[in-house]
Amino acid sequence: MVELNQIYKCSICGNIVEITHASAGQLVCCGKPMELLVEKTQDVGAEKHVPVIEKTRGGIKVKIGSVPHPMEETHYIEFIELLADEKVYRQYLKPGQAPEAEFKIKTTKNTKITAREYCNLHGLWKKDE
Repeated sequence: MVELNQIYKCSICGNIVEITHASAGQLVCCGKPMELLVEKTQDVGAEKHVPVIEKTRGGIKVKIGSVPHPMEETHYIEFIELLADEKVYRQYLKPGQAPEAEFKIKTTKNTKITAREYCNLHGLWKKDE
């Protein structure tokens, strides 16, 4: 069974998919079941991977890590994602760019926010606020 907003990766070709409709099915790629990426919040290197959420006048700014994450050709953040009020916002990044994204959304003090990021070497990380 797959659940809304889960992220899966193919262990053979590296395809990554996010679930937009929950169902009882199983995701298969390259003839094998895809691997569910577990959202990490703690681990070795957490200071470079756990998203830092900052409310701004224009919305929400997400920086990756309390120590800036490398953005090199071989090690970088592929995307930053914000989930708020049943909506998903995503910014794709490339090597050389700053490991951060600003999302122009309106929030209230009751808005539940989750920021996620995907590192090409260390996987999926998240922070709830």
